[in-house]
Amino acid sequence: MATLKTRIFRAWYRFENWRAWRAPSVHDSPGGIELPGPHGPIRAHLYRGKAAAERPLVVYFHGGGWVIGDLQTHHAYCQALCDASGASVIAIDYRRAPENPYPIAQDDCLAASQAIAERHRDFGQDNGHLVLAGDSAGGHLALCTALDANGVLKDRLKGLVLTYPVVDHYTQPYPSYVDCATGQTLTTALMGWFWNSYLGGQDPEAEATQRAFPIRSKALAELPPSILCTAGRDPLRDEGMAMVEALREAGVETDYEHYGDSEHGFACSMGPSEDYQAWLKRCGEWIARR
Repeated sequence: MATLKTRIFRAWYRFENWRAWRAPSVHDSPGGIELPGPHGPIRAHLYRGKAAAERPLVVYFHGGGWVIGDLQTHHAYCQALCDASGASVIAIDYRRAPENPYPIAQDDCLAASQAIAERHRDFGQDNGHLVLAGDSAGGHLALCTALDANGVLKDRLKGLVLTYPVVDHYTQPYPSYVDCATGQTLTTALMGWFWNSYLGGQDPEAEATQRAFPIRSKALAELPPSILCTAGRDPLRDEGMAMVEALREAGVETDYEHYGDSEHGFACSMGPSEDYQAWLKRCGEWIARR
């Protein structure tokens, strides 16, 4: 059962996203689907793109620290990404911590992506390619899914869209965890709570948890072309920059944008802004070329 703190943060995050976007209920909108998962069906939502036959199918993992986001909090953004790219988008309702700690969310995302890759024609037309996308914790899940991919999923995977992704544990010495400890919505303390909730008491240095830290992977060279952004006022800023460097050193074609005046959440949670519009346009154009 979720703690009182978790329930309060989930209600707050959903309200803030509603206030920013005024999106209707995702559950009242056409597009609800189910995908097979390791512990029963995984809910998802399909957004049909107007140029889907010429575009890859996008699988989207929402942010919210693996704890507070859901299909509703990212309903408006997923529709906007669908419209900007012309591609169909499938948003995944993976199981959240703390009720379902690591590696459950990663297992759900991998299983859902594998099913989509195998059955992609069930969701309408596409060009045969797949792109994984996500913001924050969702960007983390996109990276982890790509690193775990094999078979038809790996064959179809042609891109990663990573919006200020989580890539490492908060105990690592990234200066932005000090520079941006407070003063914006995502604080260092809140990021620590997210990680602690996700790992559920597991040791971040143990061999069993290393799959949770994509920047530490020895298989980065196997990843597809990627596009990543960071925000200036974000505890995750420096690990995102380090991820760009690691991808490029591994030989992965990596596009990068930095939004120095924005904070974490500008792209998906805070409503329209110039930086939101710029990143959405950039992602839409990038996806259209996959």
